[in-house]
Amino acid sequence: MATLGIKRSNNLFEVLISKKAFWLVFVLYFFSVPVIKSVTRELPQELPVLKKLPDYSLVNSFGKTFGSKELAGRVYIANFIFTTCPSSCLRLTAEMQKIQKRVRGLGQKVALVSFTVDPDTDKPKTLFKYARKHQANPYVWTFLTGETKDLQATIIDGFGVAMGEMEEVKGNVNGETVTMFDIAHSEKLVLVDGTGNVRGYYDSTKKDINKLMIDVGLLVNRKEYSKN
Repeated sequence: MATLGIKRSNNLFEVLISKKAFWLVFVLYFFSVPVIKSVTRELPQELPVLKKLPDYSLVNSFGKTFGSKELAGRVYIANFIFTTCPSSCLRLTAEMQKIQKRVRGLGQKVALVSFTVDPDTDKPKTLFKYARKHQANPYVWTFLTGETKDLQATIIDGFGVAMGEMEEVKGNVNGETVTMFDIAHSEKLVLVDGTGNVRGYYDSTKKDINKLMIDVGLLVNRKEYSKN
């Protein structure tokens, strides 16, 4: 084909894209930026460490030794109940049932632990029946009893919550005044990380339990993130 004999000079961009080195740099940049962003992305703020739990060893509903050693490496939610409780325990146990359903997708990363405050009544067999009644998955939800002094050391000194003595109280049942027995104890849910640090105390309100679920996710995800 005839031309006018004029050769068009290439501009800078055309010169660059004709070089193999340009495409090498482009490809490296294109694929490295997402990786850099992923690595440098910050996790949400760390939950505060409120206190360190002492080591403890109690007895589960199967009559086996169970305590901080068996829970090492797992995030867990603790609460405090007794099986003959005439007041708040049924509500607290119902909330733990709901939590059990919400954490089931996390497998063995999260555990639930219910400590009795009435070890004289709540022997392993009693706790076993109570756990069955409330559909506790034994791989997730553990019920603990033991010697009174050991439970007091764990609950009062360790978790820093109340565990009172058995008291006679008057109650109203179907319009009649009856005598019942109650034990003053904490109604808090306590979040513990995999190294035995208390990371939060929560009420059994919907708002607080939703916050608890978020915080459980933060601890589990931070642990998984730190592995990579």
